[in-house]
Amino acid sequence: MSSQNDAAHGSVKSYAVGFLLSVVLTVVPFWLVMSGGFDKWTTVITILVFAVVQIAVHLKYFLHLTLTNEEGRLNTLTFLFSALIIVLVVGLSIWIIYASNAMMMH
Repeated sequence: MSSQNDAAHGSVKSYAVGFLLSVVLTVVPFWLVMSGGFDKWTTVITILVFAVVQIAVHLKYFLHLTLTNEEGRLNTLTFLFSALIIVLVVGLSIWIIYASNAMMMH
């Protein structure tokens, strides 16, 4: 294997940093819920923020999606397009099922 190919897959240090960040981003929201120290909406918003940050960590450290080179940009755009299609299919399916159920109840 070439060193260029190895660099694209990350190093042990990179995986360790990603793992540690993922653990912290999981433990903190878990602790917030278990301690009950904040009101419901503060806890929900904090969990959502930590979830978005954890998605970014996974994309960078484990899926190696970056914007630094041409291949990274293409991979990132492909991922975002796939995520958009999945969100549309699931969201519109739920909408159609809900609307059908509402029409059947009348």
